[in-house]
Amino acid sequence: MILHAGLLFSSIAIFSSCNGSNQKSTAIVTEPKAAVNIGDTVAAIGKNISCVFQDKNNNFWFAGKGDGVYRYDGRTITHITEKHGLSSNVVSKIEEDANGNIWFSNGDSFCSFNGKRFTNYTDSVKNAPYDTFKYQPGGLFFSHLNGICFYDGKSFMNFTIYPATYTPDKNDMYRPYGAYCTLVDNSGNVWFGTEKGVCRYDGKSFSYITDKDLEGPAVRTIFQDKSGILWFGNNGGGLYRYDGKTLRNITEEKKLSNYNFLRNHEPAGKPGTLARVFAINEDTSGNLWMGTVDAGVWKYDGKKLTNYTVKDGLTGNAVPLIYRDNKGELWFVSDDGAIFRFNGQSFSKFALQ
Repeated sequence: MILHAGLLFSSIAIFSSCNGSNQKSTAIVTEPKAAVNIGDTVAAIGKNISCVFQDKNNNFWFAGKGDGVYRYDGRTITHITEKHGLSSNVVSKIEEDANGNIWFSNGDSFCSFNGKRFTNYTDSVKNAPYDTFKYQPGGLFFSHLNGICFYDGKSFMNFTIYPATYTPDKNDMYRPYGAYCTLVDNSGNVWFGTEKGVCRYDGKSFSYITDKDLEGPAVRTIFQDKSGILWFGNNGGGLYRYDGKTLRNITEEKKLSNYNFLRNHEPAGKPGTLARVFAINEDTSGNLWMGTVDAGVWKYDGKKLTNYTVKDGLTGNAVPLIYRDNKGELWFVSDDGAIFRFNGQSFSKFALQ
């Protein structure tokens, strides 16, 4: 069912994640910027990587779990931390704005890097005025405790997405309408993944899709494939397909559910299931790839689902990030910080040094 809600203006907690898990990158040919001379030159990237991003100039950025970020320009690896101006060594999201500035955030701190210096925008994001949301192409979304902040390249504006009937408890940190992920589709609609299902902004108002157990567990990733189909990854409900009219629960259709986790909230993972989907991406052949946090990686060719786990080269069955680079190659990042590439049959660990 789809529930409609008007434009509302209040506070809500938002949760951020690395944007590479659910969006494709597009290679853009530009004049390279001057070499970055900030940071420490190191021999290799850290071992606890949680985020991968490639910018317009084909530089790679890797975020560590509390270890700052690493930049690789094809020749040199540079380690950048708080001592160089990064607002926090904990980075869960990396993205680039229309001006080529690289943004680093974690839901509590926000900063940008223009190639020479960092600018801390934490106060600007959190204290931006609340207003009616109007999306402008190329803008960025920043998640924080009291709402969603939209940056149009010049100014910051906060907004919320919950219905008028909901009033957040200021003494309770639980925020079911917090956005775990954001996607702008090919038609300009903005999608937010929440614990109340998927929220869509069509340019005028917000509406919610809540069917088939999409509401309840958090929607951790949203992806649009090359044919325009939307895919939702739910932490319990599994994999969903939405063509704009019909919502299908692929996990349930293929009998790959984990009802003990979905219904009873049992923490133990269940191998062979497709219930806890945290990452979705697509390869150059049109195959869909899903990363779970308890059952490895799944490949879906539209008909057949294939499961890859530790027996196929992964170091663990938790793979919360799948990133597609500018060449269309997929990077799989496991929960232990290891990076993998798929050779067509199995996974091999990737080391940049």
